[in-house]
Amino acid sequence: MSIVLTGVSHKTAPVELRERLAAAWGQGAERLRALVDGEVVREGLVVSTCNRVEVVAALDPRRGAEGASRVRSFLTGGRDIADFTPHLYTREDFAAVRHVFRVASSLDSMVVGEPQILGQVRRAYHEAVEAGTAGRVLHRLMHHAFHAAKRVRSETQIASSAVSVSYAAVELGRKILGSLEGRTVLLIGAGEMAELAARHLAGAGATRLLVANRTHETALRLAAGFGGRAVAYARLGEALAEADVVVCSTGAREFIITPEMARAAQSARGNRPTFFVDISVPRNVDPEVARLPNLFVFDVDDLEAVVASNLRERRREAERAEAIVEREARQFEGVLRSLDLGPQIGAFRRELQEIARAEFGRQRRKLGSLTPEQERAVEQLLVSTANKIAHPAIEVMRRSSAAAEERQTRLEQEWGAGAARGFALAAV
Repeated sequence: MSIVLTGVSHKTAPVELRERLAAAWGQGAERLRALVDGEVVREGLVVSTCNRVEVVAALDPRRGAEGASRVRSFLTGGRDIADFTPHLYTREDFAAVRHVFRVASSLDSMVVGEPQILGQVRRAYHEAVEAGTAGRVLHRLMHHAFHAAKRVRSETQIASSAVSVSYAAVELGRKILGSLEGRTVLLIGAGEMAELAARHLAGAGATRLLVANRTHETALRLAAGFGGRAVAYARLGEALAEADVVVCSTGAREFIITPEMARAAQSARGNRPTFFVDISVPRNVDPEVARLPNLFVFDVDDLEAVVASNLRERRREAERAEAIVEREARQFEGVLRSLDLGPQIGAFRRELQEIARAEFGRQRRKLGSLTPEQERAVEQLLVSTANKIAHPAIEVMRRSSAAAEERQTRLEQEWGAGAARGFALAAV
């Protein structure tokens, strides 16, 4: 059985083309069943995200070229493939396996180490299970991919540090305040960056959100999305006195938070520390605020310096992760061989027997006159000898297959996958 992967990603295609392919994907289960005919294309699944659309298929190895062509046509949704050819990539067998493992381990992501892709790959597998297009090859491939991703997460620090400005703010907030559990966050401005920072802060345990914005209706909408409270912009000073974390992200051309405002709020707070995250350009918080006791101010340059440092650390960890993926992909080669062991053994025996018969035919003249019974006996002797010569090699193949099967069983037990469907449902 051969494995082929064809797709496009953020590395090879602009978003406009990726959007076209995602739209072509359409009804997942119905289209998957149209791809998998059980003969040329025996199994298939699709990973479709904002950054990639990839088809993974198990093909009849005797009709690999035909199967690969069908997969490419399926991916493009019947559109003129010439439009997509410069952006498509295809991986086969070991290269396809390694690619799947790298994707699941977030080594092929736009942000290396991001956690979302593993869930997206799991959903793709679940959809194939539901559609009935995942068989023994894809079941084993995806289980092994999840195992490789788990090893990368547990044995490296690839996802341990912040690589976005908004999440870097959370990391710094934890260091300064000790914990964000139960903290009050004040958003000044209601743009996308402020909302993303608030989302990360809420995920880190902050429980109360205040929103101040020049357009009060916008503040009301954002506050409602977090179960928070909109604050009148004119009463910003009062809101400062309540906040443990202040996130500023407005288009104002002047300082919104002055030392006088901060000093008054700090007095009302009993001098408890306040953490300011100023992600506005131009800055919203006067740098002089940072000179006041127990007030900590970080602007976008400070946060981006943290991100750059963390990205360097992730790249170092990614090298360790790549080595793990390479080893797991090599081990999976044994699993693939075990799946086709029966036909391989039969083909091996037949080839040796044909060699024996052909050699008998070439040497027959030297044996002189033989009765038909003697000819049959000599031929049978040679075939029997060929079978005995093959036996040790076949035993090695079987032992290797048994070891691969045992390892795969352990992987499935580790992931609680008594049945493929049960695993897929639990993994979503």
